[in-house]
Amino acid sequence: MIEPTVGRVVWIRGRTNKSDQPEAALVTYVWNSRLVNVGGFDKNGDPFKVTSLYLDQGDRPRPEVCQVWAEWMPYQKGQAAKTEALEKQIAGN
Repeated sequence: MIEPTVGRVVWIRGRTNKSDQPEAALVTYVWNSRLVNVGGFDKNGDPFKVTSLYLDQGDRPRPEVCQVWAEWMPYQKGQAAKTEALEKQIAGN
């Protein structure tokens, strides 16, 4: 699991069903590891905000009530996986 922190970039899904591409947003407040506030931009560059947004960490099914959610970008997931593997390797030595 990636711990969210203020300033990290997330993708927003479900805010509009007119595009299959995510919207980019910055975490502006962290409630806990699965709940954040964000400020972002739509496909036209217009700003939006979403408060108390579910952050899908990919390790459990997303609640059905979540029509709009945030998720980590693939790059961030890859970096977290590399870090975890390195930490395991170091702990094993």
